[in-house]
Amino acid sequence: MQSTLRQPISRRSFLALAAAAPLAAAVAPAAKSVPVGLELYSVRDELAKDLPGTVRAVAKMGYEVVEFFSPYYNWTPDYAKEVRKLLDDLGIRCPSTHNGANALTPEGLPKAIELNQILGSKYIVQASPGRAAGTDPWKTVSEHLSRAAEKLKPLGMRAGYHNHKSEFVAVDGKRPMEVIAANTPREVLLQLDVGTCVEAGADPVAWIKDNPGRIQNLHCKDWSPGEGYHVLFGEGVSPWKKIFEAAESVGGVEYYLIEQEGSRFPPMETAQRCLAEWKKMRA
Repeated sequence: MQSTLRQPISRRSFLALAAAAPLAAAVAPAAKSVPVGLELYSVRDELAKDLPGTVRAVAKMGYEVVEFFSPYYNWTPDYAKEVRKLLDDLGIRCPSTHNGANALTPEGLPKAIELNQILGSKYIVQASPGRAAGTDPWKTVSEHLSRAAEKLKPLGMRAGYHNHKSEFVAVDGKRPMEVIAANTPREVLLQLDVGTCVEAGADPVAWIKDNPGRIQNLHCKDWSPGEGYHVLFGEGVSPWKKIFEAAESVGGVEYYLIEQEGSRFPPMETAQRCLAEWKKMRA
């Protein structure tokens, strides 16, 4: 085998291989391994009692990334540095944070930028419309996101919006998420919460395909008509395999985030069981 590898290749053979390479890639694209993380709201009580111990336990389970939610915004920069050191020591990342509307206002954004830069987070995701004013509050939300995106872009950071059920329920014939998508630049992440999208009767696969390159991460929360969100990942009616295919072929997904609002098991066991099912599904 060694001698074969060392044989010189002719110019004609080299050109033929070069011409065939794009076709081969198109026919058989390389497998893509997308990291999976945990939205730490899933273990919120444990996190409030013992943040370092909870993050260590989550990393030990095998989660590769985490997403801190709104209480992080009250941290001091020094505490954020301690958390970043913990993440680095554990070999996990925090590429995004989950925020109230205040974090992306002109007054609140500087603090959010400081904390997110310390944590190594690229995406500052708004998870509530807040008290949006005006005749069309969702256009107001879009304007706020667009302004924040403009300030974040030179820093290599991005604003994002996280949907709940209400954003997929039509108001005057238009779904709020459609308004946000249409009135914000492509740099604004559309963080898809799968469970709430499905509960609203919307099609998450169609949504991803309608917004190519804007679904860099998803909250993989399941939902079922009988149990609501209190089902483990994979136990609901979400079409996960089709969602993964769309997210990885056109959505631009960089990582997934499992999220749980509760189940028949304790929170830490729930997180572990969800990850086990994730690995089984993705095998």
